[in-house]
Amino acid sequence: MSGELVLLAPGVQVWLAEQPGHGHANAGVVVEAQGITVLDALAVPSQWDAFGAAVDAIGLPIRQVVLSSSNAEFSGGTARFRNAAVYGRPQASTYLDQPADPAILAALYPRIAAEFTDEWATRPVTHIVDAPVQLTPAVALHPFRGQQEQNLVAHLAGAAVVFAGALCSFGVTPMAHQGDPAAWADALDALLALAPIIVPGHGPIGGEEEVRELQAYLRAVVAAGGEPDRLAPGPWDGWADAEWHPINVERAGMLARGDDGVPPTLLRRLGL
Repeated sequence: MSGELVLLAPGVQVWLAEQPGHGHANAGVVVEAQGITVLDALAVPSQWDAFGAAVDAIGLPIRQVVLSSSNAEFSGGTARFRNAAVYGRPQASTYLDQPADPAILAALYPRIAAEFTDEWATRPVTHIVDAPVQLTPAVALHPFRGQQEQNLVAHLAGAAVVFAGALCSFGVTPMAHQGDPAAWADALDALLALAPIIVPGHGPIGGEEEVRELQAYLRAVVAAGGEPDRLAPGPWDGWADAEWHPINVERAGMLARGDDGVPPTLLRRLGL
């Protein structure tokens, strides 16, 4: 399913998913004189074909793709932008160097499961980012930790915008199975210090209120002590993809015990 490009500021456009939830992410486009920077690359052909066509229609070369996470819903379309450099964290580079398992991806993203075929593949990261860098005159990249051990966000100071990608989900339960909910919650303070407008990986464009709700959720996940039934009530009760609540709580509890493994609820979901 396709989304649409929305003008957020001069030279800055947002691709908003048609529906909230995992497997349907947002992306971004930054247009400068030297060419285009794509921020995240969506998951499957029905998404990246429409997104790529909209970007091509701008009529400038696509110079680079920036990945906020190695997860398929953000990195899947790297092959669509075959002539662009791919920027990501070392963790993203490691994951994208490995062959994908379509069955695992289908279980993680059931709404788009049919599109994870044996032909689905990403491009590798060509440029590793492990420190803040001014990528272009308009785009600065900042390493973060939270949704994964290593995430990446794009700061557009001139537009007062941060493309947070995987680091933010507004109105959608985040996927923390590879991350650290406690560290993630703390990292959101630094994210808010960058800019007042936040483009999340999932959900509508937001700001401090939405980030603080996400932060409160992550701290509630930690406070549950590994027991899903102890997750405190809050705005997250009405968020999409509520089946991720127990996975996130289990992950936080495991980390508190020094266990960096995969939550059992997720293993069962994957059939492992």
